[in-house]
Amino acid sequence: MKSELEQAILDSMSKNPNNWKSIFYFNRNDPRLIVPKLYPVMGWTFNFGSIYSYITIVCIILIIIASVYFL
Repeated sequence: MKSELEQAILDSMSKNPNNWKSIFYFNRNDPRLIVPKLYPVMGWTFNFGSIYSYITIVCIILIIIASVYFL
């Protein structure tokens, strides 16, 4: 589990408006794949500064295409 200091740093990163490009969160220094939106009531989003978010999105799309094609 993360320490309170680490969690506070991560929270400050996701609340910083400079890390948001319109509705997309982009911060290469943030190690999280999924982050809370600027207004946490709205849910969660991917950190598009991480390559793993693109890999995850491509895998989800491939699973959907494969399920439609093979079923």
